[in-house]
Amino acid sequence: MIDVFTWPTPNGHKVHIMLEECGLPWRAIPVNIGAGDQFKPEFLKISPNNKIPAITDPEGPDGKPISLFESGAILVYLAAKTGKFLPAGDRARYEVLQWLMFQMGSVGPMLGQTHHFRGYAPEKLQYAIDRYSNEAKRLYGVIDRRLSQSAFLGGGGYTIADIATFPWLRSWERQGIVLSDYPHLQAWFEKIAERPAVQRGVKVLADMRQPITGDKEREILFGKTQYERR
Repeated sequence: MIDVFTWPTPNGHKVHIMLEECGLPWRAIPVNIGAGDQFKPEFLKISPNNKIPAITDPEGPDGKPISLFESGAILVYLAAKTGKFLPAGDRARYEVLQWLMFQMGSVGPMLGQTHHFRGYAPEKLQYAIDRYSNEAKRLYGVIDRRLSQSAFLGGGGYTIADIATFPWLRSWERQGIVLSDYPHLQAWFEKIAERPAVQRGVKVLADMRQPITGDKEREILFGKTQYERR
C-alpha cells in the first residue's frame, strides 16, 4: 500500500490520477496546507521542501521502503514501477520527459503565480496580474500548437506528461483563459476529462478543500510562516 501525503491541488491530483490509472493500491493521507500541516516534522522528513505531494512506498525498487517528494519525480517513479505511461524506447521517453519538464518548470510555476495575483494577493497589482495572465495565455498557446501536431503532449499516446499538465488547466477560467481560443487544447482537455481514472483522481479529498478566505490561512500559505528556516 502506497501512502500519499497530499491535498486536493493540481500537484496532488497529478499523483492521485497516476495511481488510479496504474491501479496500484494506495491511500491518501491529508496534509492540510491551509492549517500548516506541511511544516510538521514528520512530514518534513519525507518532503524537506514542505510541499505536497510526497509518497512512501513499502516496496521500493530494491524491495525496501522508499519515500519521494516532488510530483514529477513521483510520476516518473510510478511509471517505472508499473511500466505504464512512459515509453521504454529512448527517443520516445525523452519526448515525454521534455513535456513533463515543461509542466514542472513553466506550466505549474507560472499558472500558480497567475492564480496568486488574480485571486489571492492582498493587493491588486495590475502589473503582476497582466504579467502572469499574459504568460498563461502564452503557455496555453504553446500547448495548443503542440496538440495541433500530436494527439497527446508526449506523442501519440497518453503519458505522464498529460497526467501532469491536465490538473493545472482545470482552473482555466481563474487564469483569465477562454478555452475555446485554444481548440486543439480544448479537445485534448475534454478527452482526458472523460477518463474514469482522471475523474476518480480529481475527487480525492476534494470535499476537504475550502476557499482561502482567512488571514491565518493566507499567512501560512503566503506569509512569513512559509519562509521560516527549518
